[in-house]
Amino acid sequence: MAFQCGGGNANVPDAVYGQTWLYSYEEDSADVHTYRPNTFDFPPSRGRTGFMVQKDGTFIRYGIAPTDGLEEQPGTWQADGKNLLQIKFKDAAHEPEKIEIISALPSVLKIRRTSH
Repeated sequence: MAFQCGGGNANVPDAVYGQTWLYSYEEDSADVHTYRPNTFDFPPSRGRTGFMVQKDGTFIRYGIAPTDGLEEQPGTWQADGKNLLQIKFKDAAHEPEKIEIISALPSVLKIRRTSH
């Protein structure tokens, strides 16, 4: 499968790549989800989900594991237009999804996420 990754093909802001983004649900607004780097000083929480996007087409979603840690759910991403990523997971039990990047800075990422 050929991926349109990085640079001019995907038009994904560089700040998105290679960072472990954790869900900062306290900052959500309407249908926009807020993520912060895993180094952010989050308020106490019973666990946070997240993801990582690599330029090579690798996508890892971090779900809550049975032991309250993070469980890696590997997959791949492909550009589906400007700032749109189509995500497919290796485990068929996880539904494919789309992520629309609303804004991306090194300190905060805002997205819209939809299932297929």
